[in-house]
Amino acid sequence: MQRTGAQLAMLLAINGALLVLGAAISEGSFLSLFNLQSMASQLPEIGLLAIGVMLAMCAGNGGIDLSGIALANLSGVLSAVLVSSVLSSTDNEMAFSLLFILGALLTGFAGGLINGLLISKLNITPILCTLGTQMAFMGLGVVVSGGKAVTVGSPALLSSIGNDMFVGVPISFLLFIAAAGLIAAALKFTPYGLWLMLMGTNPKAAVYAGFPKTGVLVATYAVSGTLSALAGIIIAARNVNVKFDYGSSYLLIAILIAVMAGVKPEGGYGRVVCVVLSAIALQLMSSLLNFGGLSNFVRDFAWGLLLLTFLAVGRYDLTGLIMPGARQRTNSGASPSSTRT
Repeated sequence: MQRTGAQLAMLLAINGALLVLGAAISEGSFLSLFNLQSMASQLPEIGLLAIGVMLAMCAGNGGIDLSGIALANLSGVLSAVLVSSVLSSTDNEMAFSLLFILGALLTGFAGGLINGLLISKLNITPILCTLGTQMAFMGLGVVVSGGKAVTVGSPALLSSIGNDMFVGVPISFLLFIAAAGLIAAALKFTPYGLWLMLMGTNPKAAVYAGFPKTGVLVATYAVSGTLSALAGIIIAARNVNVKFDYGSSYLLIAILIAVMAGVKPEGGYGRVVCVVLSAIALQLMSSLLNFGGLSNFVRDFAWGLLLLTFLAVGRYDLTGLIMPGARQRTNSGASPSSTRT
């Protein structure tokens, strides 16, 4: 509980400090409605990938999903090619949009299912498995698209998802928040959430307790794949076309968001609300770097350095160093089981 509160407070403080700093540097234009809406519309695709990374990391055993952005791109490319072969995006906009969304979601779900089955049934190390499927998904995207961008167009429904607002808030951002809320509710109020976290904390005890390890792993990577597909849909809706190599730096950023959110790389701990706040903080940082006129290469260097910093800092109990009394109370007043939860 102490860890959760400290992480949440730190992320809220980081977001507040970034907003103040941005307002000071830009003389207020950083907080303009247009800029806030622009940042909110850019956030969902990477935020959805980061939640998928969080779920895989929570499963433990070095769990991680490196195939997220490759699967997102494949979902958009494959669905666009298949749907375009039978329908035109201009002749029947609603049917095209619905079929494209359905095809992308099915592709993402199937890709995640493959990851889960390979990891759970063949006992392949998750990082190696998803590295392999990442290359396979990207290669399939190249084959399907011929190595070129595939045009989706701007059919009404997709265009609304990518560009329209609801009460001044981008629809894509609302979809991201809705998806995050559903995942958070599933982790908190269903047996799946308990199984996932305890399996990540102590996999041997989870097996002896009769937890459905295979089912949990398959479900986790299937959900991660579906989130990737949703990201692919938003990418297509915002960019009018899809390509197999879109967002080459998204994998690093998604992992960075999860680590900043306090997700334990060894498994067993992660909160969706912290991932959302971490994604917002990183989007604010990115916009600040843009205001400073720095190139994308400098930004990628900054993300890598930030990831290494958070991984190093995560090895130490900073809350205990700052508030030793809180650490003593936690250690003396909590049982091992309550500390894990």
